[in-house]
Amino acid sequence: MPGTNLTRDEAAERAAVVSTDSYVIELDLTTGPERFGSVTTLRFGAVPGSSSFADLVDAEISSVTLNGVSLDPATYADSRLPLPDLQAENELRVEATCAYSRSGEGLHRFVDPVDERVYLYTQFEVPDARRVFATFEQPDLKATFEFHVTAPAQWQVVSNAPTPEPEAHGESAVWHFAPTKVMSTYITALVAGEYHVVRDTYSGSYEDIPLGVFCRQSLVEHLDADDILLITKQGFAFFEDAFQMGYPFGKYDQLFVPEYNMGAMENAGCVTFRDEMIFRSRQTVAAYESRANTILHEMAHMWFGDLVTMKWWDDLWLNESFAEWAAHYSSVEATRFTQAWTGFTNSRKNWAYRQDQLPSTHPIAADNHDLHAVEANFDGITYAKGASSLKQLVAWVGAEDFLAGLRAYFAKHAYGNTTLQDLLVELEQASGRELDSWAAEWLQTSGVNTLRARFETAVPEGGGDDAFTSFVVEQSAIDAYPTLRRHRIAIGLYDRVDGRLLRTGRVETDVRDGETEVTDLVGTRQPDLVLLNDDDLTYAKIRLDERSFATLLESIATFEESLPRALCWGSAWDMTRDAELDSADFVSLVLAGVGSETDLTAVGSLLRQGQSAVNLFTSEADRPALAERWVAGLKDLVESAEPGSDHQLALVRAFAAAATSPDDLQTLLDGGLQGLSVDTDLRWSLVTGLARIGAIDEDEIAAELASDRTISGQERAASARAIRPSAEAKEAAWQAVAVDSSTPNETRRQTAVAFQVSGQADVLEPFVDRYLELAETIIEDQGVWIGQVALVYLFPLANPSQSTLAKVDAWLGSTSATAAAKRYVSEGRDDLARALRAQQA
Repeated sequence: MPGTNLTRDEAAERAAVVSTDSYVIELDLTTGPERFGSVTTLRFGAVPGSSSFADLVDAEISSVTLNGVSLDPATYADSRLPLPDLQAENELRVEATCAYSRSGEGLHRFVDPVDERVYLYTQFEVPDARRVFATFEQPDLKATFEFHVTAPAQWQVVSNAPTPEPEAHGESAVWHFAPTKVMSTYITALVAGEYHVVRDTYSGSYEDIPLGVFCRQSLVEHLDADDILLITKQGFAFFEDAFQMGYPFGKYDQLFVPEYNMGAMENAGCVTFRDEMIFRSRQTVAAYESRANTILHEMAHMWFGDLVTMKWWDDLWLNESFAEWAAHYSSVEATRFTQAWTGFTNSRKNWAYRQDQLPSTHPIAADNHDLHAVEANFDGITYAKGASSLKQLVAWVGAEDFLAGLRAYFAKHAYGNTTLQDLLVELEQASGRELDSWAAEWLQTSGVNTLRARFETAVPEGGGDDAFTSFVVEQSAIDAYPTLRRHRIAIGLYDRVDGRLLRTGRVETDVRDGETEVTDLVGTRQPDLVLLNDDDLTYAKIRLDERSFATLLESIATFEESLPRALCWGSAWDMTRDAELDSADFVSLVLAGVGSETDLTAVGSLLRQGQSAVNLFTSEADRPALAERWVAGLKDLVESAEPGSDHQLALVRAFAAAATSPDDLQTLLDGGLQGLSVDTDLRWSLVTGLARIGAIDEDEIAAELASDRTISGQERAASARAIRPSAEAKEAAWQAVAVDSSTPNETRRQTAVAFQVSGQADVLEPFVDRYLELAETIIEDQGVWIGQVALVYLFPLANPSQSTLAKVDAWLGSTSATAAAKRYVSEGRDDLARALRAQQA
């Protein structure tokens, strides 16, 4: 539907004509399970005599009135409602019914299989408020929003404004919400159903903030509201002090909702999270750190994104990069997760490095010319590279000047819309630095630089160990993206001391151009390991010199601190992906160091990377032997891990995904490992491992599901079915992901994730051609979200071959598919070609 793909130019044309004042939205949630009533009254100004259009998707319109004149509902077409002959002041009233969503877009309706209770929630970013009410769906046409909601009387009904006492009408009731503060359409929200709620209040330096934590009734026994509220209060204390501004939206509700596509969404005062963050089974500390980070990320958006909003989605990064940076910064400064930047390096930054080396790479400040481009750019560049760039900027201008600039920015542009230039003006004023050239280098160019140390050493005249006689930092970039950036970096000098790798020296320097001399290191004794970008101040790939890399291979587990170890893990993985380090050497490195790695985020990442090194980056001839060594190494680590520890749990999960022996998996499933509690989710991991090797059939999966009749159980069962090595299992999974529009969104995603499996080439080969046929039309037929799930996870990567690469190349050379479809296929193609290069190296 071209009408749903609003372009930047169309948005600018509309904003030049109309200016919004207020929305009054009446929703009736008692009309049945398929559709709901929606009445919108929109008041707005306009250039007299001009025309424009309103947005509304999948609606059945019964009445349209513009300035008291009835319009023919038949003019509504292609998700747009024409608005002719506008006056200086206008009132549009649209009466319609709209469809409940099953894809997590718009107003999603979910029936809990545990107790048949109904739960609703909205997800509007990027352009889906128009699935619920008539809108001008663009971020710069801000307004107030007044919701009036009819729903069953026993429900909780929550929106951006404080929840009023409902007005009873028999078995139903009406909630009349007060108008909101001025905001964009995409951060309005409605959540309704028989949710459980825990309430509290944060009392800080500004006004008291009423707090609410909501979840489904079937999750109440697992809800750890005390920890969620603790992080919330620590976040408010930090941000209100850092920004010298009180929280701007009154109350603050956090709602954990089912079948959620995102991690969370920053709806003003009504934040939604995927309810997998209410942990029904034991998790490692990494899961709690990740949840805290997400809570703080969404809270930071209340100022950066909600209070001050980008004019158009070109500056999406202004929202997401800032929130990503602020979440990690506040985690370190205000919560128990004081090593959060280590987790960022071990996980999020690797996401950015991969994304930035794909053919779809783009500047942080991307050219989002239409909504399809926006939706595709919620990626590692927008989030993690952007946050890395901000961390680099903070290192350059200083944290206090950076925060001072933010305070001025929030105060000047509160409830308004901005561009990048508005932010730079305030940061320049606060720091006294010229930032246009920094923005040009970091925000408006693509690609990642690589830093290497080149030095000479000699024995000093007085004798002793070799010392540096020269030291140069070399910077390089690939031909396609040749920008050499300015980098503020630290150089760490590490030595073996009593069996540990300790930092014995550190210098900071500014790297510019292709070579930068570091005179401060001349005369310094050469250490066992030289680490560029120590403390991870910048965004760049790093390479170690020969002696440093030898030290790393022998001693990575002995770093005293977690962050330098994370940088070295990242360098080794990047070298493996670039075919500079043999996959067998990387596997050896992981097996040697993961058992004593202190950062549990790193443990999870390394175990996934080790499995990928075996499956993707190892030649077909060498793969069986390396896979056997990997599985044996994991088994040894599982058996030697401290009973009941987080390491034991993480290692068992990885072993379940790699093991080839049914007996080994069954032993774990039967509780045969000391200290291991085989709870619901771990049981599913082991069952899925058995399914992967064909050691469990449909009846046994059904029996597991019978003991876990939750939505999570249904999703895990779908994954176990899809992962089986049979043509019948793959066909059923294909239908659920690519054909059946009724498949619930999270079930679809988990089925798709389990589809492609290394070692199942025979049953997967027929789907290569079908995948390319699907890619032609799926986004147009089923939308961006379903299309993205199918095209990313069904891509034929698990069993790399030159024949598959040739077919994909032929498709890319001849297709007429949407730009988004071509992007997802080209990204898969790049991963495939990278794997084949590594196998051949």
